[in-house]
Amino acid sequence: MLNCNKSEELFAMAKDLIPGGVNSPVRAFKSVGRNPLFIKKGSGSRIYDVDGNEFIDYVCSWGPLILGHSHPAVIQAVCAAAEQGTSYGAPCEKEIELARLICEAIPSIDKVRMVNSGTEATMSAVRLARGYTGRDKIVKFEGCYHGHADSFLIQAGSGLLTAGIPTSPGVPAESARNTLVAKYNDLDSVHKIFEQSGDKIAAVIIEPVAGNMGIVLPDVEFLKGIREITEKYDSLLIFDEVITGFRTCYGGFQNYIGIKPDLTTLGKIIGGGLPVGAYGGRKDIMDRIAPEGDVYQAGTLSGNPLAMAAGVAALQTLKGADWYDQLEKTASLLINQLKTVFKSHNRNYAINRLGSMFCIFFTEQEVKDYAAVKSCNTEEYARYYRAVLEQGIYFPPAQFEVSFVSCAHNLQDVEKTVDAVDKALDKIS
Repeated sequence: MLNCNKSEELFAMAKDLIPGGVNSPVRAFKSVGRNPLFIKKGSGSRIYDVDGNEFIDYVCSWGPLILGHSHPAVIQAVCAAAEQGTSYGAPCEKEIELARLICEAIPSIDKVRMVNSGTEATMSAVRLARGYTGRDKIVKFEGCYHGHADSFLIQAGSGLLTAGIPTSPGVPAESARNTLVAKYNDLDSVHKIFEQSGDKIAAVIIEPVAGNMGIVLPDVEFLKGIREITEKYDSLLIFDEVITGFRTCYGGFQNYIGIKPDLTTLGKIIGGGLPVGAYGGRKDIMDRIAPEGDVYQAGTLSGNPLAMAAGVAALQTLKGADWYDQLEKTASLLINQLKTVFKSHNRNYAINRLGSMFCIFFTEQEVKDYAAVKSCNTEEYARYYRAVLEQGIYFPPAQFEVSFVSCAHNLQDVEKTVDAVDKALDKIS
């Protein structure tokens, strides 16, 4: 049994001062039926909590830490930058370096604007699309999450051709009316929306690989079809690559499949573990942003020297070696062995993987859409999670979050993880 006394004390203190005791809801561990661990440090593939417990980490700060915790190149870059000051509120050279690395890596991006989070990036990209097209409506997809801006906290109503309804109090009805919801991997649902409202739609925003309902892999023809529809109706296509950017390959997932969106949003990996976001795209669209154009967006800490230095160090490191081959080999080995373990326990669960991203769905049907995601047994996942955590493995504390393999994970980590899962399944059988 894990000793979590200090974490329990800190959580009790936190709940008096912070809503729910956490600064992002999933961290509260509510969906897995326990209280959160408070982390003291991370190194390589491991994290250590305040009670001294050690875990192999597959959360990796929800994706940014593709190089692992405390990578020397990133730490050195941040320390060197901090010695010169933490923020200037003025341009710095590292902004140009990071922008150049992004534009060189993703051909659809001619210019890029730095912001401070993925939510800020997607919110700004949608505003830019509306300003550029002069239209108000956007299309998003069931199960795709683009941050917590009002436009995105919408789900489908009784039918795909009706306006969505807010899924959080505080979202104005007007935001719901201007957000239309289609089904992921269902091109017909997109056609129907455009047939009714095509001349009013500013943009389609989509995660090219759905990474916020677990990982749901796209049908490439589905993505190609969306590109054709948006071109037909003069709407913009926005790829939300906050998760997939620099994760599946050096650049965006769009490079991998050969589809060029009009705008792309980025975050996570491009900041090397520091708060960051970015949106970029075609020059004629990006030149509408103030001060060049009339679409306003600003940020006090945007392009701050610490995040820019960390991002440059991370991307230069990824660019300089065969890291993606290593990630593929490690993740492939892990998932193949996990599938064997689950089958040995008569649990033929779906495991979706793309490169170093994966999700174990506690359902025995193939997971290709939001409907299949909703078939998962979340209570069994919670029991499994608690059991595997006791074995020193830190998976996401929610069934529908993605796990990540980092460059720091090795064969010993894989072996220990597989053994831990085997013991956890024995315990919950």
